[in-house]
Amino acid sequence: MGTAERSKKKVLLYKKAIVHFLLCFVMGFFTGFAPTGKSSIFSTSPPVLLSNRSAFSPAQPGELLLEERTEESGKFNRKLDESEGENSSKEEEKEEDLIPRRLIILVTPTRMNDRLREVNLRRLSNTLRLVPPPFLWVVVEQKSDSSEVSEILRKTGIMYRHLVFRENFTDPEVEMDHQRNLALNHIEHHRLSGIVHFAGLSNVYDLQFFDEIRAIEVFGTWPMAIVSANGKKVIIEGPVCDSSEVVGWHLRKMNNLTETKSSPVHISSFAFNSSVLWDPERWGRLSSVQGTTQNTIKFVKKEVLEEETKLIGIPPEGCSKIMLWNVQIAPGTTPNSTTLPGTRPGSTGQR
Repeated sequence: MGTAERSKKKVLLYKKAIVHFLLCFVMGFFTGFAPTGKSSIFSTSPPVLLSNRSAFSPAQPGELLLEERTEESGKFNRKLDESEGENSSKEEEKEEDLIPRRLIILVTPTRMNDRLREVNLRRLSNTLRLVPPPFLWVVVEQKSDSSEVSEILRKTGIMYRHLVFRENFTDPEVEMDHQRNLALNHIEHHRLSGIVHFAGLSNVYDLQFFDEIRAIEVFGTWPMAIVSANGKKVIIEGPVCDSSEVVGWHLRKMNNLTETKSSPVHISSFAFNSSVLWDPERWGRLSSVQGTTQNTIKFVKKEVLEEETKLIGIPPEGCSKIMLWNVQIAPGTTPNSTTLPGTRPGSTGQR
């Protein structure tokens, strides 16, 4: 009897398990067809789109997170675009900086009996040290026991070459031309490639001038103002230009009267490519090696006047801007005794 009852109980347990299994299977089968959203399957209201959501349809946390991420990604993309734009502009600036500038070779002759020589050397050096490199200052003087010029040049911080000569001269103009020839022979001998300009100690420059002359291919010229400090006169010398083409030369005074000159080219009113000194086939010279007795500066002046097709006016807008002034002070006077405009004779001009 005990064995029969146990077998009946086991059969009942199996039946109950099978029934539970069938019930769970049926429920699971039909649950798969049920909608997963919160809204009822019988609801007729359309779903709310994220882009059309209004203030009366609050967003779900997941949707807010999606929007925040979208805005953050947009900001990040904008930052990337801005940074890329900045980087590209910086790269363009770097490329411009990588373009090599032409060397400017400034030749300055000096005279021992010039009482303002040291003062003007210091003044001119303060301007030249602001010129972007490459820049070379060639200073020429007569050999003497004084080391004043050498000390001034060492303290300027400018790349320079100091040339000296032993000859004695009684004519100042002949002495200055000798110094310029000495500098040109030095440039030719060492093949210094650049734009050569003759700068007097009394010259005053606009810094834009040096940027303009770097663009010279062969010869260049420009107007300059000659200022007579004691005579209170200003004379404009230089070329007559049509755009950058030189069509003539003139000497123009303040009263707008034009006068002709036998030598229209002032020594400081032109510059040239130094290759003309050692390229005989191109420039028609007999030899590229010049002796110290040869008048190279005369040849250069002649070439400036004759090579009209290779001569450009500076600045290119019709040579209409003055970027160089030559201040002339009469002998026997000092800058402090010069009568300034708007002051009485004897007055220092200070208030």
